[in-house]
Amino acid sequence: MKRTLLSLMALLLLAGTVFAHALAAAFGWANTTQDLGRIRQGRPVSIHYTFTNKGETPLVVTYAKGSCGCTGVEWPKEAILPGATGEIKATFNAAALGAFNKTVTVESNADGGMVSLVFKGEVVAGEKAAVNGR
Repeated sequence: MKRTLLSLMALLLLAGTVFAHALAAAFGWANTTQDLGRIRQGRPVSIHYTFTNKGETPLVVTYAKGSCGCTGVEWPKEAILPGATGEIKATFNAAALGAFNKTVTVESNADGGMVSLVFKGEVVAGEKAAVNGR
């Protein structure tokens, strides 16, 4: 009897975990990596990461942070309903010349935990950046 009761409790716990997992919020990113090419030194550049809530419950972004002080991040403060879209915006102010590889870490209630978004490129002086129109 005790064994049957323990088995039943384990089965209910497992079923509850599977059910909760199925009803989680989930990111559907258009892209998580962006190559900015050549960008002009000292001229801020904005990077947009668009996502759709592919889950069954509202998606709430609780925090987003750039990997350095040169990157400001904006994220939606309201819940993103299932099927709706949202956007994470990073603004990079390139001070140092040369190649860069930066990340934006996004925390939310989405299935899978934290997400890292990446942007990379090369910071060049003045006229050299005009090749890519930035």
